[in-house]
Amino acid sequence: MTATSAAGNAHHARRARTGGPEDGSKLMEHVAGWAFVVVFAMLVTQLGLL
Repeated sequence: MTATSAAGNAHHARRARTGGPEDGSKLMEHVAGWAFVVVFAMLVTQLGLL
């Protein structure tokens, strides 16, 4: 393996992805996450765990 090919492989290793869709905007992900937090907090409060 030459230095050039090793550098090329290192570049590709950094950019490796696990797959999945690339949606660009993270707004829906944040909204769903905060909705989960609120619902979980309400459940904990209703069950008297806090």
